[in-house]
Amino acid sequence: MRKAPARAVIMEDAMKDWQSMAHVKWECKYHIVFIPKYRKKKLYGKVRRRIGEIFQELCRYRNIELLEGHAMPDHVHMCLSVPPKYSISMTIGYIKGKSAIKINREIMGHKRQFTGLHFWAPGYCVSTIGLDEASIREYVKNQEKLETHKQAQLNLPEFE
Repeated sequence: MRKAPARAVIMEDAMKDWQSMAHVKWECKYHIVFIPKYRKKKLYGKVRRRIGEIFQELCRYRNIELLEGHAMPDHVHMCLSVPPKYSISMTIGYIKGKSAIKINREIMGHKRQFTGLHFWAPGYCVSTIGLDEASIREYVKNQEKLETHKQAQLNLPEFE
């Protein structure tokens, strides 16, 4: 009787957490960052909470898993698990486009004519998440603490 190579056993263990569709076993996770138009600090309090709810709702519609997310005053970090049937550019376009309409309608109070109204700046930053998922999720979760730590370092007293 032949034994399975050690590498094959390791892959099988790693694939246990993967999701599957009809003919696909997959794990497509991304770290995404995007900013409001002109990087204005718009994401505070109730707006910030509501934007989080909007992102969760939009992801649920497309069976995209929002693993981790954090809205800073001037940018948004998200870790997403995206099914392979959707490209990442299409996914981000969908999230930014639909959320901008909902934000303009529900938070900004516009009723119709969304042409020309912008909330998000064009473009985004994306990277794939491999085996270091835990560290990236930790980074996204503690984004605010890291930002204040950077600010504290910038405000060091001058030496005489």
